[in-house]
Amino acid sequence: MSPEQRRLLVTQYATGPERFEAALATVPAAALQWRPGPGRWSVHEIIVHCADSETNAHMRLRYLLAEPDPLILGYNQDDWAIELDYHAHPLPLALATIRAVRANTVPLLQRLTEAQWQRTGRHTENPTFGVEPWLEAYGVHLDVHVRQIARNMEAWGKQ
Repeated sequence: MSPEQRRLLVTQYATGPERFEAALATVPAAALQWRPGPGRWSVHEIIVHCADSETNAHMRLRYLLAEPDPLILGYNQDDWAIELDYHAHPLPLALATIRAVRANTVPLLQRLTEAQWQRTGRHTENPTFGVEPWLEAYGVHLDVHVRQIARNMEAWGKQ
């Protein structure tokens, strides 16, 4: 990945919460916990998932940067949504978590050296996982869910 590609993804990562919250602002209260189908997530669940995912991402990056040969743990996001009863979790806290962990990570990303960008570890779901693949995954993560929220709202409007 070139330095320019990294810079663009770091910017996308940094500004993701604004787009995410703008997408949420389009969701009527009555639609927050509506699911577009069996096994599909509501907007409420999407938001809480993002809070959990972002906190995992926050720590994954730090393990990659600070630990020798770190083992990054995968998790089953669908099980988390059920077992942690995402619909019962307060949305304002989830949104504050997303904003906080991203704000805390951006300065770190902006000062990484070339050697740090190349750091890798192991992942329970992949043979290797590194800082650049981390940025590729999490730089776009909230935008993936912005599109999911839009699809949910489109489906909700057709019911």
